[in-house]
Amino acid sequence: MQPTEHRTIDFFALDALPAPGTTPAEAELIAAQDLGADAHAEPLGSQQDANFSLRDGNGTVLAVLKIANPVFGPVEVEAQDTAADLIASAYPDLRVATVLRRPDGTPRRTTVDTDKGPAVARLLRHLPGDALSGPRHLSPGTVAAMGAIAAKVSTALRDFRHPGLDRVLQWDLRYADRVVARLAGHVDEPERRAAVQDAATEAWARVQEVAAALPQQAVHLDLTDDNLIRRPGSRPPVPDGVIDFGDLTTSWAISELAVSLSSMLHHDGVEPHHVLPAVRAFHAVRPLSAAEAEALWPLVVLRAAGLVVSGRQQAAVDADNAYATAALDREWRIFEQAVRLPLPVMTRLVTDAIGLAGIPVAADVPELSLLRGITADGIAVLDLSTGADSMDGGAWLDSDAEEAHAAAALANGAAATVTRYGQARLSLAPALSARSAATVPTGIDLRLGRAAVLQAPGAGQVLTAEAGGVEVTHGAFVLTVSSPTAAPAVAAGARVRAGDDLVHLPAGSRARFALRASGSLAVPPLVRPEYAAGWLPLTADPAPLLGLPATDRAERTDLLERRDAVFATVQEHYYAAPPRIERGWRHYLLSTDGRSYLDIVNNVTPLGHAHPRVEQAVAAQLRRLNTNSRFHYASVVEFTERLAALLPEPLDTVFLVNSGSEAVDLGLRLAIGAAGRPDVVAVREAYHGWTYASDAVSTSLQDNPNALATRPGWVHTVDSPNSYRGRHRGTDAARYAPEAAAVIDGLAAAGRPAGAFVSETFYGNAGGVALPDGYLAEVYAAVRRHGGLAVADEVQVGYGRLGHWFWGFEQQGVVPDIVCVAKAMGNGHPLGAVITSRSVADQYREQGYFFSSTGGSPVSSVVGLTVLDTLRDEDLQGNAVRVGGHLKNRLQSLANRHPLIGTVHGAGLYLGLELVRDRTTLEPATEETAELCDRMLELGVIVQPTGDHLNILKIKPPLCIDTTAADFFADMLDLALTQLGHGG
Repeated sequence: MQPTEHRTIDFFALDALPAPGTTPAEAELIAAQDLGADAHAEPLGSQQDANFSLRDGNGTVLAVLKIANPVFGPVEVEAQDTAADLIASAYPDLRVATVLRRPDGTPRRTTVDTDKGPAVARLLRHLPGDALSGPRHLSPGTVAAMGAIAAKVSTALRDFRHPGLDRVLQWDLRYADRVVARLAGHVDEPERRAAVQDAATEAWARVQEVAAALPQQAVHLDLTDDNLIRRPGSRPPVPDGVIDFGDLTTSWAISELAVSLSSMLHHDGVEPHHVLPAVRAFHAVRPLSAAEAEALWPLVVLRAAGLVVSGRQQAAVDADNAYATAALDREWRIFEQAVRLPLPVMTRLVTDAIGLAGIPVAADVPELSLLRGITADGIAVLDLSTGADSMDGGAWLDSDAEEAHAAAALANGAAATVTRYGQARLSLAPALSARSAATVPTGIDLRLGRAAVLQAPGAGQVLTAEAGGVEVTHGAFVLTVSSPTAAPAVAAGARVRAGDDLVHLPAGSRARFALRASGSLAVPPLVRPEYAAGWLPLTADPAPLLGLPATDRAERTDLLERRDAVFATVQEHYYAAPPRIERGWRHYLLSTDGRSYLDIVNNVTPLGHAHPRVEQAVAAQLRRLNTNSRFHYASVVEFTERLAALLPEPLDTVFLVNSGSEAVDLGLRLAIGAAGRPDVVAVREAYHGWTYASDAVSTSLQDNPNALATRPGWVHTVDSPNSYRGRHRGTDAARYAPEAAAVIDGLAAAGRPAGAFVSETFYGNAGGVALPDGYLAEVYAAVRRHGGLAVADEVQVGYGRLGHWFWGFEQQGVVPDIVCVAKAMGNGHPLGAVITSRSVADQYREQGYFFSSTGGSPVSSVVGLTVLDTLRDEDLQGNAVRVGGHLKNRLQSLANRHPLIGTVHGAGLYLGLELVRDRTTLEPATEETAELCDRMLELGVIVQPTGDHLNILKIKPPLCIDTTAADFFADMLDLALTQLGHGG
């Protein structure tokens, strides 16, 4: 029907807005008789309207029947339908719940009688896909997509005008103060009621400071997780659909984003900083003004406060509305997160995120040093950052690391020590933590080697003076000195001049100096790195008051862009927004933010990162000699003897190179030369390296999507012997070996007998999958009976990673002709080797000459010896048995609760967790695996995918990992799977 009046809602003229009590049977009658849709009606949730899904006899959704609250007049409904059409036209990539039309083009809209009075009913387009509502954690990509949609809607509605927009809604943030004042009485708990009222009062005052500069326009005003529909099949969920225009009105344009941000805050694991990708995405489409950036977070708080009071009121007046009552806890969670940080802090985070942050104001540098009698050259500045020498050797884990560093400086003659402002302290980072620690100082800490007097840096007024410290004004700042041994020399309220005594500090005192902007809120001594950009602008560096240079905080933030500018694009990096890792220790990696990550992927460092024995051995050798292996020195002989002794007869001759790729390349050349035949048989879904020959036999589709189609003619492949997802599964996997042997026999019959068969001895690139029992024995026999050689790629699994076996081929009960090894050999130092028999090695001379400039250098040889010594002395192979077995049991137990886990592959500390969408079809959970890795990073774990489908977590940490860390990994995996909605 066409609107016949211009009546619009005024919330404040009403007592409440209970939803129409329309039953499903009544809805079906309305749909059939008035709107031409003969269908079955199923109720959908709504706080103030009555919504129904209309399905045909096959269960297919035909439309959504929306019966508006009777207080919403026809003109308002017409405005909503017009706005929906406008957005759909402006952005065809958005799916929009537009009104359905009759054959003559008129909207399927009518007025019906309800228990609450006449109401507008209409049929809306059904958008396949689920809403984003629920507790599921939101990935950064999902959050950004929500912000982008809000910006598109805002842009599309910028010039929209309609009489139906002239409404007074409780959700219009222009009236948020009145809504809270009117409805706060419905919050029964006094403490919660006071918290909501106080937060709303402060937020409203902040908004009013810039309200005159906030543009107003038509806004959807409800682009929440309930009303943004995910693209069907999108993993992780990515919204591309918009429904429910019931709150359409004219309001501040920035309200569109504020409403959307607030809806993110109740999701599992989401903190305020997690919504910043939405702010950036909105700004990229529809730029924010400075006033809007200032108003944004106060409006989020007002929205949260309005949700709490409105939800309580709705539950009181509409007790049968399950949708409204179920939302109460969620709404309180939103409020708690919205007020988690002070408004100025969140506002500065917003402005920093979109590049509108101003230059921090520096305090005036006084002519007098704050400390009388101690000059700047007598003060030792302590570096406690990730890159500091003082953090070497795992010192960051010591609870007294800072005290020990300061004591050493004082013992060396310093009169005092001082820490750095604004520089994350690694010494404050816990080893295993699901969230970042407060590592960024907002002031400086002083330790005195002798007594000192703190004097006023300039003219000011003493604000407080008591045992434990003083506060005094200093220009536009307030200087705070806190010390348990401080003896104030002034009284509160006194005026001071430069040089006046403020505090007497005895020898051995510890004091904290901080500068905060006058009139600003109290600032914590330490803040988390995610929020440092919000807190630090409220402060200034006190170091210049001591005559010291200010900390240079203009650290280059474009490091990733610089890398991308000079690196070939095929040299990828982990994560879209990677942390900057500048230190490792044992099974930990440390970022410059002072964040510790558990390293689950680094099989390059079996001893652990920064092992002191390796460091000392390398340093000692570099002081003496490093050259090439043509020279005569002991270490290369000792190392190759040790290496050869680890292998069975007849493998007694060693070539030293620099990498696994070189090792495989050389191994193939040795095999082909010895056999006198150029053809090679390789296993599919494997990666062997990047050199010409090692790449030629690599067939991993992730490393080369065209791997199988671009193999040279001398490479022949056999089926991936994957007993979990290959052609033959379970006990049928025994068929892989005879089939591979048949291929080898077929090549010989065709006059092209293979000179080599190459494979990993434990299927690493496929996720740590053990080869079927007897596989290598049968395939090796086949290649050998035609004069070929067996080449074993031990680059990943060798050196005890499998626990029960030092070499992967031992698990198969075979002895290869050629063994290629690298990675673990150097604990991060470039070192690789090929070990074969003397007879095979000697035949290489017929091909020419071999030499590697740095393969087997004195440093490399010493590193190799040190790694072997440490593997033995620290029983790291035994640790792989113990911790690896424990971890595998933990992972297998997780599979009982998380259906996404298909199986757990591997042995020792070479495991793979394969993720599937269906345990029967084994559909790979590729996108879910990527999202899981991103969430695990946030929880303090570095883990990455592998396999042709990138659906397997590769679990190959340093062999020194302990049970505590393994349990942390399993616990965080359990938490992440639950938060991402993959629990049972």
